[in-house]
Amino acid sequence: MIDQDLIKRALAEDLQGGEDITSVATVSGAEKVVADFVARKAGVIAGIEMAKAVLVEVGLTDISVLVQDGARVEVGAVLLTVRGDTRAILLAERTALNFLGHLSGIATLTRRWVDEVAGTQCSVRDTRKTTPGMRQLEKYAVRMGGGTNHRMSLSDAALIKDNHIAAAGSVVAAFSQVRAKFPSAPIEIEVDTLEQLKEVLPLKPDLVLLDNMSPQQCAEAVAIAAGSCKLEASGGISLENAKSYALSGVDYLAIGALTHSAPVLDIGLDLRVE
Repeated sequence: MIDQDLIKRALAEDLQGGEDITSVATVSGAEKVVADFVARKAGVIAGIEMAKAVLVEVGLTDISVLVQDGARVEVGAVLLTVRGDTRAILLAERTALNFLGHLSGIATLTRRWVDEVAGTQCSVRDTRKTTPGMRQLEKYAVRMGGGTNHRMSLSDAALIKDNHIAAAGSVVAAFSQVRAKFPSAPIEIEVDTLEQLKEVLPLKPDLVLLDNMSPQQCAEAVAIAAGSCKLEASGGISLENAKSYALSGVDYLAIGALTHSAPVLDIGLDLRVE
C-alpha cells in the first residue's frame, strides 16, 4: 500500500523549503553508493512499498525488494537495497525508515497478539485509535501482522456507544433511529453489563461490544447470545490474558494498542561500496 500524498508531505516536512545542508556540504553530488535497509530486530515487516516509493520520489530507480510485507524476519535481514546518488539516498533515509519502522512495529505487535490467541476461533482486530492521516496504512499493517480490521470510518457501520444512548434517550431509541435512517448499515452496540446484553439482543444487532468485562463475564455473554450475533470483547485485555478472553468464545478482541501503542521496529540503513 502506498500513500503518495503522505510521502510528499513527509519529505517536504523534512526539508522545510530548504535543502539538506549536511549532505550538500559533505557530499559532492557525484558519488554513487549502495544502501541496504537492514532489520536490527526480529519482527514482521510492513511498509516496504512505502519505503520504495519514498526512494522513487527523490529520483532513485535502482531498487531491489528482498522481503515482502507480512514476512517474519530475523536480526540482520536485508529488506531492500537501493543504488544511486548518495545525496538522494540520504535525503530519503529518515522518511523511508520512519514509515517502514512504524508500520513494521504495528505488524510485529499484531502478530504477537495473533500468536497469543492461536488455536481459538477468535480474531484480533484494530480500532479507530490511529495516527491522524495514517489510518489506511496502519490498518494495512495490522492485516500484514495477521489481524483484522474494524470499520475504517464512521460511515462504514454504526457503533452505538453510551454517549449515543444518552443522546437518543435509550438504547432502543438509538438503535431504532439508526436502523430507520440507515437500514442497510451494520449495527454494533456497546454494553457494560450482562443485563444490558439481554436488553439489546431482541433488537437483533449485528454485533455487541462487551465493554470491560472479565473473561468469565464474556463466557456468560456467549451463552446468553447463543449465536444470535457476533460478540467483541474490549477493555482490560492484555497479552497476558488474551488467551483467556479468546477461550471465552467471543468472536473478536478489540485492541486499540495495535495502532496507538506499537513500538517502532528497529530498522537501519547501511551504506556500502560494491
